[in-house]
Amino acid sequence: MSGGGATGFAHIGVLKALEENGIPIDYITGTSAGALIGSMYASGMSPAEIETKVVSDDFQLMANGELKPSQQFLLREPAPNAGMFNLSFSKDSLLRKSLPTNFVSSSYLDFEMMSFLGPVSASNNHDFDNLFVPFRCVASDIAKNESVIFKNGPLNAAVRASMTYPFFFKPTEINGVLLFDGGLYNNFPADVMYEDFNPDFIIGSNVSYNASKPEADNLISQLTNMLVRYSDYNLPCEQGFIISPKTNVGTFSFEDIQQAINDGYEQTLSQIDSLKKNITHFVDSSDLAKRRIDFKSRIRPILINQIETVNNNDKISYTKSALFKKNKKEILTLEEIEKRYFRMYAASQVDFIFPTISMNSDSTYTMSNDIRKSKDFIIDIGGHISSRPVNTGYIGLTYQTLGKTLTSTKLESYFGKFYGSAKASFTLDLPVVYPISTSIYFTLNRWDYFRSFATFFEDVKPSFLIQNEMYAGLKLKLPVGNTWVGAIEGNVFKLDDSYYQSDKFTNKDTSDITNFNGLSTNWSFAKNTLNRKQFASGGHLFSINARYVYGREHAIPGSTSINKNETIKLHHWLNIGIDYQSFLIDEQNFHFGLHGQLVYNSQSLFANYTSSLLAMTEFSLVPDAKTYFLPEYRSPQFIGAGMNVIFTIKKRIDLRIDGYVYQPFMQVIENIDGTLSLSKPFKGETFMASTSAIYHSPVGPLRATLNYFPLQTNPLAFQISLGYVLFNDRAIR
Repeated sequence: MSGGGATGFAHIGVLKALEENGIPIDYITGTSAGALIGSMYASGMSPAEIETKVVSDDFQLMANGELKPSQQFLLREPAPNAGMFNLSFSKDSLLRKSLPTNFVSSSYLDFEMMSFLGPVSASNNHDFDNLFVPFRCVASDIAKNESVIFKNGPLNAAVRASMTYPFFFKPTEINGVLLFDGGLYNNFPADVMYEDFNPDFIIGSNVSYNASKPEADNLISQLTNMLVRYSDYNLPCEQGFIISPKTNVGTFSFEDIQQAINDGYEQTLSQIDSLKKNITHFVDSSDLAKRRIDFKSRIRPILINQIETVNNNDKISYTKSALFKKNKKEILTLEEIEKRYFRMYAASQVDFIFPTISMNSDSTYTMSNDIRKSKDFIIDIGGHISSRPVNTGYIGLTYQTLGKTLTSTKLESYFGKFYGSAKASFTLDLPVVYPISTSIYFTLNRWDYFRSFATFFEDVKPSFLIQNEMYAGLKLKLPVGNTWVGAIEGNVFKLDDSYYQSDKFTNKDTSDITNFNGLSTNWSFAKNTLNRKQFASGGHLFSINARYVYGREHAIPGSTSINKNETIKLHHWLNIGIDYQSFLIDEQNFHFGLHGQLVYNSQSLFANYTSSLLAMTEFSLVPDAKTYFLPEYRSPQFIGAGMNVIFTIKKRIDLRIDGYVYQPFMQVIENIDGTLSLSKPFKGETFMASTSAIYHSPVGPLRATLNYFPLQTNPLAFQISLGYVLFNDRAIR
């Protein structure tokens, strides 16, 4: 069976048609996709079982380099920022090791291949001749420019090496040799079949071909010819038959695997009568099923009681403490080891893990992990480029270490006229079964709001409101399972607000100033499986936050203020917020979600209307609402809820409609004489809406958005933007 990426899944249809017609399969050789499908068949899986596995949603996640929600580990997920792409480098090399070697993560695929191929291989002494069907696969040693034929060893490692398409998956090492896709040098291993097994008759299933000549203006064709050697797609003997399924499925079109299977099946059936003329004996389907059952009954289920690290760097041999509880002898099932494995893999300090298993004398298994440390430094670059005057750049620099503990030191900055920030943080993470993360941080924030809904081509009025924040704190995070995390946090803060309470001011006027300094503690509990850090179309979010704030207000009136007296007041309040989002329908082309927020805030009133609102929680589930100062969406207690309706036109293109109803329980009202009071309950209800066309590019969302805030003078606001509307955390809300 040849390689061919997603096209190669036509081999499943070929196997299916052969079995239905009683044609025996006594040996298998395969390259790349052919190696994967061949190994599954050689492990005792029927064509129907193979088909069910590869057309599943889980396999689509593997092909796209994604994880199941249960495999994500929220504790080690980085805090969302406006980064759009990153570069990694080591202390000893700034350029040589900075470029990525893969486009897709293979973490889920590698673990899954270990789980269903590993026990078969280990239960048969890692001898491929002892499998349900004797098997060979081919990989490429690019250092020696030669093929490597696998006939023994961990089966999942051999197959993974055979299907490591350059730049798509990260390459693996076996016995110190870096290996790549077998299709580079031998994409149709009929010669291996002939030489290793000397069969009576060879059936070839081929979906590939040699590359055309390189073209002067086609880089891909040039690289292909440099990397890939000519393969012979003929059989080495006369006793053979080639099936060449015709399909329009592309090499990386894994979403069309079912079509490839159907095409392979139909092509084989169209040639089956000609093939049968060359077959001298046939196999009974019931006898074949019985032999499969007998073979599978000898495979021991995964029970792991030992862990090994197979590299020589003792600084990263921490897997035992990450997978096994200290001073406690454990035997872990596949489900238990899966949870702990992906907790370990989620650490940013870990670049790559490749697992294999071997059988112990008591029929348990030892798990061996080939671990590669991430590079020391990561630079994140991004921001938000908009047709409105809220353009913001972002850059972050992280230094991380991996040893007995995991550490991360991060410096990050946002810069722009609307928003500027600088943050320094240090995080210590203990790599144990239930890890604990402790962070200390220092943050400066500056917000400069604009009254106008201006574009690049309009004059912008001077800012009427500026907020400066400075705070430092300590945060402790604990996991609750893999997708839940709890956190306790405390900080000291200094807030300085400068603003006019009227839009009638000149450059001779002085602004009001409010200083608010104090302490804040926060407890949070959250679950997050959303598929994107912004503009999600699938998954679930639930978070609850309880924050206590204590501080001293010093209000200094400006020239436009009604009240001319300075005010000093002590404030303390409790703020409890609940955020919930769930996509109840998450189909390929349509997604429907509910999103809501509930806030209870016992905040006492500040010296004036504007300063009270500045410290208050805002309702801003439409992301762009965070870039405006919208008094109508700020109140002590409120509930807001709405719908997310998303039509996915193509894989990365969404048409999105978000609509929310906002109901304050009470609002802050400014009286004519400048005093403050609270409104009657349940007054001031309104809504907000947004509609967008979004292209989720590799660096971030590129969108055209029309927002609607009905109580504004200009309720409709259109913008074109690239990037994320994300900021560092606020000090007290």
